[in-house]
Amino acid sequence: MTSRTISRLSLPSWRLAGAPRAGRAASYSRLATVTLALWLLSTASPRMFGQSLGTSGTIQGSVFDPSGAVLIGAKVEIRNPVSGYDRSTTTDASGHFEFSNVPFNPYHLAVSATGFQDIAQDVPVRTSVPIDLKFTMQIATAATVVTVQGEAADLIEQTPTAHTDVDRTLIDRLPIGNQGIGLSEVIANTSPSVAADANGFFHPAGDHAQAQISLDNQPITDQYSKIFSNQLPLDAVQSLEIVTGAPQAEYGDKDSLVINAVSRSGIGDTTPHGSFSTQYGSFGTPATNFTLGTGGNKWGNFLAGYFTNSSRFLDTPEFGNFHDKGNGEGVFDRIDFNPTEKDTLHLNLQVSRSWFQIPNTYDQLAVTQDQHQQIRSINIAPGYTHLFGPSLLLSINPYVRIDHVQYFPGPDPFSDLPATLVQDRRLGVYGARVDLAYSKGIHNAKVGVQYKYNALTEGFGVGITDPTFNAVCVEASGNAVTDPSITNPNNCAAAGYQTNPAFLPGLLPFDLTRGGQLFDFHGRAAVRETALYAQDTITLHQWTLNVSLRRDFYNGLSYAVQTEPRVGVAYAVKPTNTVLRFSYGRFLETPYNENLVLSSATGAGGLATNVFGAFAAAPLQSGRRNQYNAGFEQAIGRWLVVDVDYYNKRTHNGYDFDVLFNTPLAFPISWNRSKLDGIGARVNLANYHGFTAYSVMGHNRARYFPPENGGVIFNNPVNTSVFRIDHDQAFQQVTHFQYQFPKRGPWIALTWNYQSGLVAGAVPDLASALALDGDQQAAIGFFCGSNVASLTNPITSCNVPYPQWGATRLAIPAPGTENDDTHPPRVAPRHLFDLGTGIDNIFHTDRFKVNLQFTVINLTNQEALYNFLSTFSGTHFVTPRVWQGQIKFVF
Repeated sequence: MTSRTISRLSLPSWRLAGAPRAGRAASYSRLATVTLALWLLSTASPRMFGQSLGTSGTIQGSVFDPSGAVLIGAKVEIRNPVSGYDRSTTTDASGHFEFSNVPFNPYHLAVSATGFQDIAQDVPVRTSVPIDLKFTMQIATAATVVTVQGEAADLIEQTPTAHTDVDRTLIDRLPIGNQGIGLSEVIANTSPSVAADANGFFHPAGDHAQAQISLDNQPITDQYSKIFSNQLPLDAVQSLEIVTGAPQAEYGDKDSLVINAVSRSGIGDTTPHGSFSTQYGSFGTPATNFTLGTGGNKWGNFLAGYFTNSSRFLDTPEFGNFHDKGNGEGVFDRIDFNPTEKDTLHLNLQVSRSWFQIPNTYDQLAVTQDQHQQIRSINIAPGYTHLFGPSLLLSINPYVRIDHVQYFPGPDPFSDLPATLVQDRRLGVYGARVDLAYSKGIHNAKVGVQYKYNALTEGFGVGITDPTFNAVCVEASGNAVTDPSITNPNNCAAAGYQTNPAFLPGLLPFDLTRGGQLFDFHGRAAVRETALYAQDTITLHQWTLNVSLRRDFYNGLSYAVQTEPRVGVAYAVKPTNTVLRFSYGRFLETPYNENLVLSSATGAGGLATNVFGAFAAAPLQSGRRNQYNAGFEQAIGRWLVVDVDYYNKRTHNGYDFDVLFNTPLAFPISWNRSKLDGIGARVNLANYHGFTAYSVMGHNRARYFPPENGGVIFNNPVNTSVFRIDHDQAFQQVTHFQYQFPKRGPWIALTWNYQSGLVAGAVPDLASALALDGDQQAAIGFFCGSNVASLTNPITSCNVPYPQWGATRLAIPAPGTENDDTHPPRVAPRHLFDLGTGIDNIFHTDRFKVNLQFTVINLTNQEALYNFLSTFSGTHFVTPRVWQGQIKFVF
């Protein structure tokens, strides 16, 4: 290749001048400055903004003495023994108390005052309409003895939808490997039926990525892992309700997992409070986190931010990490203002950025490949609520969310293997949600409308740099012929070679080793989504009935309209403290927005026929799903609760991603149909003398049926009528044990994570294992007798009987037993253990406190794979042993 040829390989015109080395964030620094200025302005002038009540509730009321006079200074406490949520306050000069920003859950409320008998009441919070209570306390006598203890009924919920509740108290104790994806790690570690994958990715209930986050009534349905976007700082989260059952009609788009997130608020915090923490860990990983909350009775502000840097930012294709530095930073600000008793104003602001290198394989390391990616995100979400009387609440929530993703090739295209890649993609989401909530008597109803405008802008370039990747001819031995002068398969025989049966003629114009040039794609699209919905939860004694209806309108590169009835029923068997439930839902699963324009271009036939060889026929269509759930919740004694849920989902047009090589560049695809079913279970132990524990587990069966549509897959990955996709896993579980020593002592926590192994279809037999190179064989731990493969010692033949050959990190089926549907190859099972310990308020002070924490992730340093040569996710190793030390200042 001459210098003249290289000079023609100019990058597409849309690439930014100069790839950032440590990341350029000047524009986002200005946004951060604006965020900080808004916070300062809000603290200086309390009459600006206010609190949203969209995804949380309010418990308020008054306390009186026997004569009817208000009781000042009475203590009011609410708690949920399963989630660990616990708050208390005292009545003011008018005898009034209020708990705002309360996550949806049932609570045990207790009122106490000196000289009066205690009062206790269970208060379920499932609506944003404020719950108003009145208590009259009776005079205590000398013989009065009040004993307050937990009841079994406090542990269970009479609801038709399975879900898991996660409170701030648990979030602070869980092991977090990367602050940039802390939210994903919490979800993966606390949710039944969720299979963990690389880079904070997780597969909910057999699906690839059909999950959404509802943050303070703002729906976020686009991809939220670290290779697509920047997440909310974990310190900004007050609580999570993770819905694994069939959700009600207010949720659409992506429905396999709905994360109802409530952010922390400063309203009512008359004394400023906050924290500052710094930590350091393995792979040169410093991290800094800070929070600051302040407010008054009518206003509040809560600010949270983080900065993290690491030499192992992404999960790697090798157990060692090469070319894997990265950093991320983000700021979140929540501003609340209640101008009147009936009106609230609310504003969420977030700005964040991440920059990271793309990890190299040994081959890429040898040629000094230097690809990297930058993501910049901004989120603005104001909100307004108005209370029409005691039972009717209007919520209005507009929002803007923008993700700008840039992928940069190395400075020398031929140092990128097997291709040089470049991308500049922007996803802008502009939407609004308006709903009217009604709560009175047995009814808890809501009607609403949602509108979302998705602006998609995509630029993409690729050029083949490896002469063996798409060779025109092969030798008799099967080795690729690298002669750049042969560009026509008809000339192979005359040159003494054979035609390569895998040759893709559509790639030849973009093969830089054979005189081609970069493929340069530009695309824009607008996707408009509208939804109307109505729902009612009817509670009548032991029965709870969910009845809802949704009408979706999807108008993008394809068009879809669907009416979606959803119904659920729960029955409480009170003598046994059991809840039985069943639900059905119809759902419209919309295409992923990330790289949708390019993927749909392949579907239209252009790239599919002429360029990449992707098997496609039409732009990506919306999926249509029927879902059934059945389960139960059982309280055992006063401390233990068990929840089990079975799901069955049938979808026409089941969604997935395909990736280019081992990069974060992913493209949506669909399969003709999918059948998903499985079981999720949760066991919670409430606080028993300082000891708490939970276990979540699941079995996910994911069967997909070709043909495939869309994406940029170079060759059809399956040749069967049905197959198990790579988010199918027989069993996974996460168990967390925690003990708090008494008398302000330390705490200790152990997390045990078991994954039986995702499907890994690239190595179904011995022949496919022998066809791997030495690096790939070493990655799976391939062996033949006493011969173990390594980078410099590939195994090219093996004549010993099974099971004297195999792989330590891959479960290859025995000869003659492999079946793509019933017995596919899988990643080998793995047990991972994380250990954490710490002590809070080590100096036993009242105002300013110091906490210490030490965490070890992958305590036994197990070498394990998430996946291997997956068309849909690539190859990634589990994080090696990582230790972290943290000091935290709290005031």
